[in-house]
Amino acid sequence: MTDPETASRTMVLERLIDAPVSILWAAWTDPASLTQWWGPDGFSCRTERIDLRAGGEWVFDMIGPDGTIYPNHHRYTAMVPQKRIDYTLHWGEDGPKHADASVTFEDLGGGCRVTLTMVFLTREEHDAAKGVGAYELGLQTLGKLARFAGAD
Repeated sequence: MTDPETASRTMVLERLIDAPVSILWAAWTDPASLTQWWGPDGFSCRTERIDLRAGGEWVFDMIGPDGTIYPNHHRYTAMVPQKRIDYTLHWGEDGPKHADASVTFEDLGGGCRVTLTMVFLTREEHDAAKGVGAYELGLQTLGKLARFAGAD
């Protein structure tokens, strides 16, 4: 059970995708695949380096439709094959941490429930992210995953 303070800074995104867990897991853990679909509609990724394993990292820029660059750094803390990936989100390479994230894959017998959870460091960061549409943009990202998996 999550305490109210943690709940106030947590964002949960969920999508049912008509694809097997193995396909979705590969999309998240293969460097060539992840960079093709990650990010909201109209965004692309420019990777500096990528090592998708527990203890690894992904240093990249999200590039918005208007050309704005958003530096990112994901540090992977745990991977349970075809079940869960845990990582921290940083503002640019070695920048300040702003959230802990996890993605889980629930096998639904041919389909999969993908749940992306982000626990921001502060309620203010959560509210700022929500205010710029992070929830909707995150759902777009999961939509791109579904399309990448051929399930849209």
